[in-house]
Amino acid sequence: MTTSIHRYAVMGNPIAHSKSPLIHSLFAQQTAQNLRYEPLLVSTEAGEFAKAISTFQAENGQGLNVTVPFKQIAWSLMDQLTPRAQQAGSVNTIWFDQQGKWVGDNTDGIGLVRDLTENEKLELAGKHLLILGAGGAVRGILGPLLNENLAKCTIANRTLSKAQELAALFDSHPISACAYSDLVGQQFDLIINGTSASLQGTLPPLPTGLLAIGGGCYDLMYSAQPTPFMQWAILQNATWTLDGLGMLVEQAAEAFWLWRSCRPNTQAVILQVRQSLTKSSPQSLVSNLPLEIGGPSGPEPTRYGDWERKGRCIDF
Repeated sequence: MTTSIHRYAVMGNPIAHSKSPLIHSLFAQQTAQNLRYEPLLVSTEAGEFAKAISTFQAENGQGLNVTVPFKQIAWSLMDQLTPRAQQAGSVNTIWFDQQGKWVGDNTDGIGLVRDLTENEKLELAGKHLLILGAGGAVRGILGPLLNENLAKCTIANRTLSKAQELAALFDSHPISACAYSDLVGQQFDLIINGTSASLQGTLPPLPTGLLAIGGGCYDLMYSAQPTPFMQWAILQNATWTLDGLGMLVEQAAEAFWLWRSCRPNTQAVILQVRQSLTKSSPQSLVSNLPLEIGGPSGPEPTRYGDWERKGRCIDF
């Protein structure tokens, strides 16, 4: 008797860089799940993403992950949203219920929290947290972070109004917003970089002295070598620095559990994906990058071909 292979995929544009197919294939091998997971490049033309989901469902697809630039669009298309997806304003995980309705969730925030608290054994309760950036990636992680009983969370952004708007969505928690220039004289136990600056080899305009004694830094971006933000953290005497690879694997594990009711061993997969990064990205491509504080004077397009070749990646 032949058992049918269940089909899953990740949709995005660009998509060739995605580590999700590797991660889910490792999960499937580890848990003896009979499935296929593939990357699907979707056009950014209006209506094409919804059409792609419908086609995938009609072809007996079981579940989807969603990456840039479709996560906010996915949120607007769902028939049903989980509470954390509703709060996040974006969807990275989709499945189809028994009536064929589209159900959306967001596993980014819980993935980050699990990487920090379970993999790295860090305590978040009572800590002062600084988050850099106020875009969709930051909104996606805020809810689960704030649920960890932080003493204070500050969102810093180039455009203050965007940070203020985001903080207002979570005003039942101890949260505030400021411009980067307002950070002078403040200190934090944990700084999370939610900007895309590391993809371009740059940094937000950060003052020195931001880290409290024993503090550490986390970059949502991941790389074979320390990201520009992690390099800055080392210069600021951070006790620890981490990139976003653990979060990537943990958010994928949560999606896998939602689809398959089976939770994989993530630490083994993090190690395997880290090894694949090291093999595919020679150290020379990253270690010679200049550290540009403050970033470029104007917006710079961030596309697959520009930053993947330099060993930098973000996948959620």
